[in-house]
Amino acid sequence: MTGMRHDRRTPVLFALILSMALVAMDTTIVATAVPQVVADLGGFAQIGWVFSVYMLAQTVTIPVYGKLADQYGRKPVLVFGISLFLLGSLLSALSWNMLALIVFRAIQGFGAGSIGATVNTVAGDIYSVQERGRIQGYLSSVWGISAVTAPALGGAFAEYLTWRWIFLVNLPIGLLALGLIVRLLHEDVERRRHRIDFAGAALVLVSASLLILGLLQGGTAWAWGSAPSIATFALAFATAVAVILVERRAAEPILPLHLWTRRLPAGSYAATLTAGLMVIGLSIYLPNWAQQVLGLDAVAAGFALAAMSITWPTASALSARLYMRVGFRNTALVGTAFAVSSGVVFSLLSVTSPVWQAVLGSALMGAGMGLIVSPLLVGLQSTVGWDERGTVTGGAMFARYLGQSLGAAVFGAVTNSVLRGHEGDPPAVAMNAATHATFVGILAAAIATALILVFVVPRDFRARADGEPIT
Repeated sequence: MTGMRHDRRTPVLFALILSMALVAMDTTIVATAVPQVVADLGGFAQIGWVFSVYMLAQTVTIPVYGKLADQYGRKPVLVFGISLFLLGSLLSALSWNMLALIVFRAIQGFGAGSIGATVNTVAGDIYSVQERGRIQGYLSSVWGISAVTAPALGGAFAEYLTWRWIFLVNLPIGLLALGLIVRLLHEDVERRRHRIDFAGAALVLVSASLLILGLLQGGTAWAWGSAPSIATFALAFATAVAVILVERRAAEPILPLHLWTRRLPAGSYAATLTAGLMVIGLSIYLPNWAQQVLGLDAVAAGFALAAMSITWPTASALSARLYMRVGFRNTALVGTAFAVSSGVVFSLLSVTSPVWQAVLGSALMGAGMGLIVSPLLVGLQSTVGWDERGTVTGGAMFARYLGQSLGAAVFGAVTNSVLRGHEGDPPAVAMNAATHATFVGILAAAIATALILVFVVPRDFRARADGEPIT
């Protein structure tokens, strides 16, 4: 198992937080600078791909990077990912038209996939089970803070400097993280020949890409029941079947099938997926509801969502005390109680609701996520040794991002359908009805998460990595 000196963990953790910040910020930082980007580069019809291609490239590569981190070590995979991300950032800042920006954002996404797959794995390597809840709190806070600050920062760059600084700002942050990792992250990796599963990796990338492409483009670029939509999902299914056939015979499969067929990892991944679905639904539609229904400005609407970014890392940090007493699954079940309560609060919102009600719902959801996501990830990591930790962590991160893609597609379709049914109504009334449907969907996802934990995920997580079984 990999080891490192205790006194060097803090600067490495700082580097992991900086690396995660790069990925989190670039998910949303471009949103408020769209008018300036389009004015400079043109290509308004393709602007959606600036966001979609980044999410797509990031998500589909995570399982591949997770496996490579188990085979060759975390450090080379993470160094490669950060370097590729920084290259994509520099090229994005130098873009001369919209097509170039889309291509360079894809390069960023390929680097982001490596970061997403390995940051949590490294944290699992250098911290004990008892410590990982607190560390996950730090890493989770990066996403919450970025969700609130990144759009404002992007708007400020576009307004007072140039939109190109959205990408240039990554360079000093990334270089600092890269320097700390190269200098201070030390691993003892067993050197032996590995058989890279090229066929499995290619099929995983194609299958996941088609699935996420269908989710992102359905209802926007084409109708859900259209020929392109059906063909995309049919090809995704066919290549998924091919993945199963190839991975059964692979010596070192990129996607070990037991992770998706055994109750413990499969159930944990399913619960992580539904958690991702809840988070994306709230992140997209709560600020929109606060602005268009309550009439708040963008800053105030962002603060309504910010409550989640405060309670999430707090609950995650406190989760270790709970899961060491009652177990990982039961801690996640406590989290679902908060998530269900949040869904109830949001489903009761109306055009006359006070803003504190939305803030309360956001705070409850953050507490729920901190008690669901972190215990499930730490629990999965504790059931395997060093040589499988990257794979199981990559699977969890892939499930979370896939849930976000699914949530964006499903909630977008629901919102558009309700809005069409309220044509002619006052905008605030129509938007409240559409958002209400999304909030009910979030409540349903919270209930589904609880059911998965009760009926699929076993109560006991048997810990191998730290010796003693943890139930």
